Amino acid sequence: MYIGILSRSIQLYSTRALFRAAQARGHRVRVFDYMACDILVEDNKPSLIYGAEPIPEFDAFIPRIGSSFTFHGVSVVRQLERMGVTAAVHSDAIARSRDKLMCSQYLVSEGIGVPKTYFSHDVEDPKFILDMMGGTPIIIKLLEGTHGVGVVLAENYKTAETVIETFSKTGQKFVVQEYIKESGGADIRAFVVDGEIIASMRRSAMEGEFRSNLHRGGQAAVYKMSEEEKATALKACEVLGLKIAGVDMLQSERGPLILEVNASPGLEGITTSTKIDVAGKIIDYVEKIHVAKTKLSV
Repeated sequence: MYIGILSRSIQLYSTRALFRAAQARGHRVRVFDYMACDILVEDNKPSLIYGAEPIPEFDAFIPRIGSSFTFHGVSVVRQLERMGVTAAVHSDAIARSRDKLMCSQYLVSEGIGVPKTYFSHDVEDPKFILDMMGGTPIIIKLLEGTHGVGVVLAENYKTAETVIETFSKTGQKFVVQEYIKESGGADIRAFVVDGEIIASMRRSAMEGEFRSNLHRGGQAAVYKMSEEEKATALKACEVLGLKIAGVDMLQSERGPLILEVNASPGLEGITTSTKIDVAGKIIDYVEKIHVAKTKLSV
């Protein structure tokens, strides 16, 4: 099988891990920089141009779309889907999960718990928002941030007002979210592939930090999820239509709360912490869906 990986660089840990896992299973594999892909929309003949030539014909592809390039990346994934190439993660699912507000709306509509969240297009009175949220401390986060970038813990009204006004005046899309004190600066990451949790870890923030992201110095350890946590993570992926995802959740007094469902989750932290061949399991899934699609077309 010829597998394409959509990624900015083969030097990225996750991309390299997937590349090697595909090669180890005897597949031909190539990394394509999706930002270098041009889209040609034409009646009955959708195509992608890569390096001034039509992109090579491959059997399946794995999108690794960065949050800073969501629009173009999702457009490339959608074009490949229209061309009939097997997608490990679908374009609509990436779009639904990448927008934090949209993701929360989908989850809540299906009875999945999320932290209380407030969004306003035009903030005239930060105090009104803070009163609606029940005061401080609160979390203020950009809608399309990643790795903890654009996430602020405001512990008092003055800080919260300043951050809200700054984000608003600079045209940033953001949400205000409740702070779950009892989580203690830790969250749970469940890695889901094809409706199964293949690995899970607990991430704890470093001293003096509230974000547990490993990119922010957080520590990770293997974690055994409860049945409620497992069910919540799997249902979140089902609702969003994601077959490959990293589900981040907080432990709260009212049960697990979904923080984020990542359509392009990093592989380094979960692989290092659990010693599970996550990349290999992703390639196994790609093999499975390609075989299933081939049988249907015969």
